[in-house]
Amino acid sequence: VRISCLAAVYSFQTHLKTYNHSLPRSASRVLHLGQIPSEATEADVISLGLPFGTVTNLLMLKGKNQALLEMASEEAAVTMVNYYATTRPYLYNRPVYIQYSNYRELKTDNLPNQARAQAALQAMNAMQSGNQATASTPVAEGGPLPNQGSVLRVIVENLFYPVTLDVLCQIFSKFGSVLKIITFTKNSMFQALIQYAHPMNAYYAKMALDGQSIYTACCTLRIDFSKLASLKVKYNNEKSRDFTRLDLPAGDSQQPLGPCIAPPAFGTPNVTFSSYGRPAEFAPGMGFAGSAGASVPGIPGAFGSLTVSTPGPMTPPGVFGVPGNSVLLVSNLNPEAITPYGLFILFGVYGDVHRVKIMFNKKENALIQMADAFQAQLAISYLNGLTLYGKVLHASLSKYQAVQLPHEGQQDQGLTKDYSNSPLHRFKKPGSKNFQNIFPPSATLHLSNIPPSVTVDDMKNLFASTGSTVKAFRFFQHNYKMALIQLGSVEEAVQALIALHNHDFGENHHLRISFTKSTI
Repeated sequence: VRISCLAAVYSFQTHLKTYNHSLPRSASRVLHLGQIPSEATEADVISLGLPFGTVTNLLMLKGKNQALLEMASEEAAVTMVNYYATTRPYLYNRPVYIQYSNYRELKTDNLPNQARAQAALQAMNAMQSGNQATASTPVAEGGPLPNQGSVLRVIVENLFYPVTLDVLCQIFSKFGSVLKIITFTKNSMFQALIQYAHPMNAYYAKMALDGQSIYTACCTLRIDFSKLASLKVKYNNEKSRDFTRLDLPAGDSQQPLGPCIAPPAFGTPNVTFSSYGRPAEFAPGMGFAGSAGASVPGIPGAFGSLTVSTPGPMTPPGVFGVPGNSVLLVSNLNPEAITPYGLFILFGVYGDVHRVKIMFNKKENALIQMADAFQAQLAISYLNGLTLYGKVLHASLSKYQAVQLPHEGQQDQGLTKDYSNSPLHRFKKPGSKNFQNIFPPSATLHLSNIPPSVTVDDMKNLFASTGSTVKAFRFFQHNYKMALIQLGSVEEAVQALIALHNHDFGENHHLRISFTKSTI
């Protein structure tokens, strides 16, 4: 059927008015899409068809929130309809309904306003070709491409900010049901194996995410298909997860986390999750520019946006409007107990502290200069309201942009300290594992770098010497350099961390202490 300009529009509108997605229709390579969000672009709609083969034409009628999508073959269209019958596609977090059209093909040469659709078709088909350069058989003509299963191997390059299992779960689950994830470091590169429920999901995720960056200019994803047919997961913790077996033990690592919560289906949804369980103002989402970061020249905003934030890392500085100030004002301190070093150790759990200044005339107040604005916000979100030495600490951004050192001869009483070159910074090394173990203050502490000669009683006595009540202690089963210790309260644990982090055991063993989600 050749559609002429005016007749086509009238016929198409009539076709849309009589649309009923439950009405049985014979197979056709032209598909009818309904309930398309008004903000969806041509590229968004095309992206629904790309995993199943080449999209050859598109006609959108935004006023009706519907469209016609033409696939290269009827087989591709059948595969697409069958797949979406069980896995509802979503655009901008709203379901899209797909059925066969009454049309057998689309001829839109004479229709107005088709330049945008044709540009999107050319750009996205070109991108698809580039992503499946090694493929020789269309997905729709016999299922998965040769040697392409449901397991992806992901390498994160330029790992400047942390990428946790939860971050990967939230990103990749937008393209289908993620069954298992294993993360590890190999050849100094952070890597992951991700298993989908269906090879089609893996194909679509690779096509959309390969080469994209999680954060601006860093944490770039390099994705290949793994040779493994399935993953074997022994433990559910922050390094590995089997979402089909929530009964698995946590091993010697942190406590197992909850199941991966994802949108009902893939596509290019626009979804924002609450970040890290912290207040939203401290946790803006992690951003992908475009559909998982892609962009099409000449088509502004063609891919919409994909926003993800998860338990794990916070937003990097300077990307999502985090205030640029890195200096904190900390008030309501206990002047009888607090020291610059104590503040350096405590706030150093959430960022690298460069300078600390306790006010000379008002010692219950202090200024703390963090390495950047991101770390300053992170410290505020975890430490504001914390009870420290019997006082409820208040932390906020200061009006000052830097902490000034005292001038020569100026009376200071040692209340201002410069720690910018301290060896105790936890986050100085980009991609440090410490980024993956940032937790709220807790009564249970994670201990590491314990020498072999130290016993359980030695550790209990050491912590009891700080005035803490030791409720439980346990060495890790396969690594006696690490242990968990549970104290009487969060306040006791905070004070013990300040007193004993970097404690010298001798023989080049300095105790490392951090908060943890684990319990004994």
